[in-house]
Amino acid sequence: MRRWGILAALAALLTSCTIVPGGDRVPRPVGPPVAPPTSVTSAAFAGVRAGPAVETLGLRQDDAGMALAAFLESCPRLLGHRDASGLTYPEDWRPACEAARTWPYDRGAAFFARFFETARVGDGAAFATGYFEPEIRGSRVRRPGYDVPVYGLPDDLVRAWPDDVPESEREGRPPLGRYDESGRFVLYHDRAAIEAGALAGRGLEIAWAADPVEFFFLQIQGSGRLRGPDGDVMRIGYAGQNGREYVGIGRVMRERGLIGDGPGQYPGSMQGIMAYIRENPREGRELMQLNKSWVFFRELTGDGPLGSIGVPVRRESSVAVDPSFVPYGAPVWLELDRPEANGLWVAQDTGGAIKGPNRFDTFWGAGEEARRIAGGMSARGQALILLPKGAVARIDASRRDR
Repeated sequence: MRRWGILAALAALLTSCTIVPGGDRVPRPVGPPVAPPTSVTSAAFAGVRAGPAVETLGLRQDDAGMALAAFLESCPRLLGHRDASGLTYPEDWRPACEAARTWPYDRGAAFFARFFETARVGDGAAFATGYFEPEIRGSRVRRPGYDVPVYGLPDDLVRAWPDDVPESEREGRPPLGRYDESGRFVLYHDRAAIEAGALAGRGLEIAWAADPVEFFFLQIQGSGRLRGPDGDVMRIGYAGQNGREYVGIGRVMRERGLIGDGPGQYPGSMQGIMAYIRENPREGRELMQLNKSWVFFRELTGDGPLGSIGVPVRRESSVAVDPSFVPYGAPVWLELDRPEANGLWVAQDTGGAIKGPNRFDTFWGAGEEARRIAGGMSARGQALILLPKGAVARIDASRRDR
């Protein structure tokens, strides 16, 4: 949950991007391992330099043990997929992944010191937000007080080229949409149309939520949990999106002068935005409908929401990154002005608002504490990527050869 996604609630709400992870949530298989690029074409590849030794970072054993467990879950991705950042080969990760299978978690710090070196991308200046797994009231069946439909992926949501797009311009993936009654390909139903019942009566409901505002924010996160009146919990995750434009309602509120410290203004956090919507229900509904994007869900049966690499994201261990600059599965060291976000994380997710070499979105799990921390997380500091030993020297040698 694209991040999938988050999808960082604050980052998504204050920009025109969605944090719902872009593209598919499940890793796509690729061909044989591909070498890093032979020309300096990415900022990540061109702007990497060696950082301090891992043993000088002062890794806490509990933090390192949690990161080791998350790293081990990421190894299938590291060993079987091309690194989009161009920093590593899949084979670079094999010694660490093989050792991680039997390495004691209470000696995690020694593991990372043994197999890794640090690298700084660009100036290393990091900006980090937070995301979490919301838990809201919901029910598998419709009942009084549970009237907000949670839709699965509709079968008429397809990719195709509109008739007015010339053949010469049909490059890349076609847009999402649907075929109307006349057989013409058109945009898919937007949020307002879906809320008005455009998908009702088709058997697409996988559950029902109690609160439309809470469900709106769960869609932004891209995954979450529905707790029924009997205590039953249903975990749902990102299945797709309607292809319509995402509008960050926090940005709209700021443009309208609704966010700030003055009289009648609201904090720019997720909690502040929710407060405005609840205190101004008509205007709040219109504001939410400016975001035409709608997220479809599927039930998840694992022990956590899935990140972009297809493994569960873990509280205070998983971080969303831009994979053009940070290898999926790589450990990341953050030293920020928010102490609770300091330490070792593992890159297991991405999101539409997570762009750039040192942009991170930290995952805080579920519950009220996670909601509080993630909703207000906005931290700056320094970041280091942990790469297999020898990778930085190879990058330097490759750069000198050009």
